[in-house]
Amino acid sequence: MEPAVTPARRRRLTTALIALGIVLATAGCSPVVPMDAAADAESADCAAVSVRLPDMLASGSSAEQAERETNAQGTGAWGSPASVLLRCGVTPPGPTTDRCVSVDGVDWVIDESDAPRFRFTTYGRTPAVEVLVDNEVVSGTTVIAELSPAVSIIPATGECTTTGASIEDAIG
Repeated sequence: MEPAVTPARRRRLTTALIALGIVLATAGCSPVVPMDAAADAESADCAAVSVRLPDMLASGSSAEQAERETNAQGTGAWGSPASVLLRCGVTPPGPTTDRCVSVDGVDWVIDESDAPRFRFTTYGRTPAVEVLVDNEVVSGTTVIAELSPAVSIIPATGECTTTGASIEDAIG
């Protein structure tokens, strides 16, 4: 004769199975990337950019960078750990002597002060979009080329007066 399953034992077994299911369901998930929303992240233009962001970014010589979930509006992240971070709604840059490149009709100001981590900020678009790229993990050239179509939805109201010959020349 088999032992009877008591209600207490059934609850413990049910709880264990539910816990196991949750663990299995979340095992392949990367944690949410914590980010701060930019001041103008709630704009309609940022919403238009967000829905156009790619699911994957090619990274040049290494594996593709998969899109990650973020915790802030108007943001995007790719890679595990995140090697590309995007924030829409940042304050547009004013006149600068930093290098500026045009990629698929989008002008980007390049801040190289923390190389090999580069900050690209759109120029002549309001709101502006800022992209931080770890160039040791992923090619900044490739990232900006892949993000420019999504960003181009924000109308251009100005452009850089001089641009570098190419983005490849700008960041190698």
